[in-house]
Amino acid sequence: MSQRLRGLAAFATAAILLCVASTPLAAQGKGKQYTVSRDKAVTVTREVLVRQGYEVVRIETDGPSQVVYYRAGNKGKGKGKGKLEKMVIRREAERVVFVDTPAAILLDIDIRLRL
Repeated sequence: MSQRLRGLAAFATAAILLCVASTPLAAQGKGKQYTVSRDKAVTVTREVLVRQGYEVVRIETDGPSQVVYYRAGNKGKGKGKGKLEKMVIRREAERVVFVDTPAAILLDIDIRLRL
């Protein structure tokens, strides 16, 4: 039983370190690149945000970029909605780049775009 707990603790520590290590990349304004269409990137982003409990307020086109405005929903607790946040999906040559995207959301988007 203690072997399982040690293994679980090691896994949890590795997961936390991975999340912490990937946060500075998003904070620096550098994004993760994918070779998909911009429409697919926007569709997957919307699906991930809704599935994680966020409300997509609007999506605006700003030149070659799409700006996604979203906020946390109240999750049925009646405590109001979260502050308005944004992420940018930018088109660069043959790639789509996600900028200012939180690590937890980017991880889910990454998994969905690789399928």
